[in-house]
Amino acid sequence: MREHLRKGLCLLTAAVTAAVPVSCGKKKTSTSEPPVQIAETEEVTTVPPTAAPPSETYPEYPVSFPKIEEKDTGNLYEAENATLRGQLTREYDKDNYSGEGYITGFGSSGSSSVTFGVETPTNQHYDLSFSIASGRKVDCLVSINGSPLTAFKTTSDGKFTQITIHGVFLTKGHSDIELRPQNGNICLDYLKLENSDTLGKLGYEADGGLSNREAGDSAKALMKFLADSYGKYIITGQYAADNDNSELDTIYSVTGKYPVIRFADFSVPKGSYDESFRRVDACEEWYRNGGIVGVSWYWQSPSEKSSVYADESDFVLADAVTDTDIASLDQEEIRGLYGEGKITRQTYSLILDIDNMAGQLTQLRSKGVPVLWRPLPEGSGSWYWWGASGSKAYKWLWQLMYERFTGYFGLDNLIWIWNGQSKDTLVDSSTYDIAAADLYFKGERDYGDRFYESFAGLQKLVGKDKLIAISECGSVPDADSSFRDNSVWSFFALWHGDCVEDGNGGYSDKNTSRQALIRLYNSAGALTLDKYKELSKQ
Repeated sequence: MREHLRKGLCLLTAAVTAAVPVSCGKKKTSTSEPPVQIAETEEVTTVPPTAAPPSETYPEYPVSFPKIEEKDTGNLYEAENATLRGQLTREYDKDNYSGEGYITGFGSSGSSSVTFGVETPTNQHYDLSFSIASGRKVDCLVSINGSPLTAFKTTSDGKFTQITIHGVFLTKGHSDIELRPQNGNICLDYLKLENSDTLGKLGYEADGGLSNREAGDSAKALMKFLADSYGKYIITGQYAADNDNSELDTIYSVTGKYPVIRFADFSVPKGSYDESFRRVDACEEWYRNGGIVGVSWYWQSPSEKSSVYADESDFVLADAVTDTDIASLDQEEIRGLYGEGKITRQTYSLILDIDNMAGQLTQLRSKGVPVLWRPLPEGSGSWYWWGASGSKAYKWLWQLMYERFTGYFGLDNLIWIWNGQSKDTLVDSSTYDIAAADLYFKGERDYGDRFYESFAGLQKLVGKDKLIAISECGSVPDADSSFRDNSVWSFFALWHGDCVEDGNGGYSDKNTSRQALIRLYNSAGALTLDKYKELSKQ
């Protein structure tokens, strides 16, 4: 959930910008080839939209961006010749600097910056390398022509080190590139600008196979559709906070289009089961009306002091980890192990919740509904209890859930989404189908062209044979820059609340402007519900 997701973005972005080479690859200018149809097990009915249509209709916007001309080039821009803001000084004390010194004296207020005026010979992707020395890790923001691009952390060994941002698209001519340290002083030597030579490393090679070899036909058909659409469309998605679909109706009232995927957050009932039944029914209804169902599980800890947050809960996952193979045991056998003291109360409590959730997912299976299933989100962070005990405990819990759901309960309708967001929490590739990132940005406002960094970093982590998706975001991606940067996400899912609604029944443009939303939902590069249903009939 978005209060803590910015931390998840920082972890992923740090890995991308500081340690993982980021690349943008082959340009895609055409999305005319339709994906194969999804096999329908039951006839899809069409229910009239509940929201009022927009006051005007919009044309389909073709995917477009400036013609790219790849050309070998390289220029070095000395910081002492750049535009300085703040009480900055040129110094010479350090070794191995370039030119006639380096710039320092930034302080920790975040008000000082250096702006490099660069000249680029062509429209293409470039690698931006800053030579920086710092005695501590300092957060640095990079902007281009006044618009935020990305952030990174410096090294802390005091030596000049190149920190490279890969695959940044610049148009021919003059651009201003600003570097602004946020919380500490650095020594800035130069900016080196080179054409990106890693543009072809991204790809869309997922074959559509599922980790669960016993997957049912509906899950296989959906996964095949996702794989065949990969790189051709960004599939639209939206979180619904409740069962009335108000967020999805709001999208329709603005754009004239509904998203394809409806994401819901399931929970284990702590009393009445009525709400869980209503959630299941709402998912089934969306599927019957032609859409795709997604389910996340923000798991309230199975303890007396229950919360998703580690600091608000008394549950410690490490106390539940056991070497005893419990995934295939029934509850009576597990209760016996607990009574004999062979497993802890925490272990037993986990199983009860897992089985309870399995019951809800079994209802969807019995209704023939395939599910994009996203448990244990943002496992790399310590803010949720399932990540607070470290990666070993997190991966143990993932494996337990996967084996119990697919084996013991035979849930063959699930497409598993891993959202661990780090190398340490990467689970076995045979236990997930889609790798996804949660993307929120500080001061977020129409920052869809910043998503390529995370796409490249995540694909480098999991490989090209896995689908890459945005499991949550605060603003929608931009279709034009996604195709331009060869970072065409399988799907995105916009969070609810003020990411889409203003609290008075209207659209909130806090993070995504109305025009940006309209352009995405009417882009030839985005798949909306009406297009999806047409393809399903073919």
